[in-house]
Amino acid sequence: MALLRQRIVGQDAALAAVEAQLKVLKADIGDRERPLGVNLFMGPTGVGKTEIVRLLAQAIHGRADALCRIDMQTLAQEHYAAALTGAPPGYVGSKEGVSLFDSELIQGSYSRPGIVLFDELEKASDEVLRSLLGILESGILTLASGSRTLDFRNSLIFMTSNIGARQANARRQRLSGWRRLLGGFGEGEAQVLERALHRRFEPEFLNRIDRILVFERIEGHWLEALLDIELSKLNKRLGPQRPLSLDEPARAWLGRGHDPRFGARALVRRVRVELEPAIADYLLTGAESGPMRATVRDRRLVVLAQAGG
Repeated sequence: MALLRQRIVGQDAALAAVEAQLKVLKADIGDRERPLGVNLFMGPTGVGKTEIVRLLAQAIHGRADALCRIDMQTLAQEHYAAALTGAPPGYVGSKEGVSLFDSELIQGSYSRPGIVLFDELEKASDEVLRSLLGILESGILTLASGSRTLDFRNSLIFMTSNIGARQANARRQRLSGWRRLLGGFGEGEAQVLERALHRRFEPEFLNRIDRILVFERIEGHWLEALLDIELSKLNKRLGPQRPLSLDEPARAWLGRGHDPRFGARALVRRVRVELEPAIADYLLTGAESGPMRATVRDRRLVVLAQAGG
């Protein structure tokens, strides 16, 4: 959990729920006749829903991509259910038992569980969602051909959804002037998400989910922590011989105009589009190794040798 807490900010409730789930596994008291955990992460874009799953994969398996990710927006049509369950007998591909699921990434062990991520769940067709019911209930999927069975009983299953986030944000905007008078504002926002959830998904589907966790918006006071995380990742790539620091003008420049609707992605994008090219400009001038400092000049980021470095 140390890695997750270092890299995910503003989501203490979600992290606590994931930690509780891992403790059950460590204590070896989980139900072996179903998946090790079924979780739905809700909330706006850019708040860490997918990132927390990738970091968990890195912590367990040593690689952030050591998970079976299914992009549900690619399964928006009813007939795409066969992409998960395989083609039925008599159809092309039925003998091969072809499925989007990667069995090597799914079928882990109790101590090193496989990780499955259904990203943007609400965009899948109803037929695709129905095809998941058996997996969520018993942890077993028999492909339509009958020739092959996939076992999810040693898997942690995660699903993400942005459903209701737009409506919740609209409500927040309408009531923003009254926030100090509305003690139940956060609760009302959660109710908006809950109504959207029940409009989209059938009770039999929701009933198979262990935990439904709502991720918080990334407000402005989290920017410093987010920037430190991005700077740490950047310095890891730069190496110990040329560490980078940011002065206060550079920090303010990267965080300018933060909009919680876009979460952390806007900041990450500015680091990639504005800070990384400034570093490249400095390095490609033949600068010697040594500490570097980013600052702002003429309304753009520049990188210089750190004074005294």
